[in-house]
Amino acid sequence: ALKGALDIWDEVDLEAVRTKSIALTDLFIQLVESKCNGYGLALESPRDATRRGSQVSFRHEHAYPVMQALIERGVIGDFRAPATIRFGFTPLYTSYEDVWRAVGILEDILRTGAWQEPRFAVRAAVT
Repeated sequence: ALKGALDIWDEVDLEAVRTKSIALTDLFIQLVESKCNGYGLALESPRDATRRGSQVSFRHEHAYPVMQALIERGVIGDFRAPATIRFGFTPLYTSYEDVWRAVGILEDILRTGAWQEPRFAVRAAVT
């Protein structure tokens, strides 16, 4: 089974995977900065894609409850203390539509203040 799984990688164009990774993360940054402007988010990841992997981090004063609200709505990311929300992009199966959807949900959570519900502030061992 392992050999079969590894054989598939012989057919994967890693340059194309990296190109899509950059496109996904660039789109995410652009959309967050345009649609979520004014809600206290600040880019922490390098803006230059050559210095960034397949993840994007933003700082927000209330990062933990914001991330919990996102997770409840199916946008899975993680929280890094003290105030970072981090999103990973797997270019083999993450679509541009997924990015648009995630940013729309983030914008709604910030605009409506949904993250302020007390249940999102309860700290768990895993985010």
